[in-house]
Amino acid sequence: MNAALAFAATFLPGLFERVFGVEFRPWQRVYADAAMLTHSAGMLGPYDDVWWWDHVTHTHSATLLAGIVHVVARRRGRDPRPRVIGAVAVVGVGWELIEFAIHAVADRFGVEPILVPYGTRDTAFDLLFDFLGALIVLAVGDRLLGNFLD
Repeated sequence: MNAALAFAATFLPGLFERVFGVEFRPWQRVYADAAMLTHSAGMLGPYDDVWWWDHVTHTHSATLLAGIVHVVARRRGRDPRPRVIGAVAVVGVGWELIEFAIHAVADRFGVEPILVPYGTRDTAFDLLFDFLGALIVLAVGDRLLGNFLD
């Protein structure tokens, strides 16, 4: 499931360019695609074998969501800070609930879950690193995402 979502997400920069009339810088495309690649590659073992992999992927993905929210808020003349924190919190908690629900349904039917929750400690760290991603965007978003504000 993660790999399919990640693959689909690689088409978002092109869609955003066509729909919203913005242009991604080359490094921004690479940054977005790298987030998708790290999630997909993680399913091959790094999530279980590399202790920090999950932290990096959560931070990276959160910066993408936070970046989108930041740009939308700025383009509408709004303060991005509460919107970025709120969006990252809602999506982060929502994702963790989806992981839990998928695991519960899989257990109920005796099948292997497509997403694996690793417990409450992991969930807390996931949300912590989601917030780190939000804070990074709040710190550098205006400077690094200015091309989307013109």
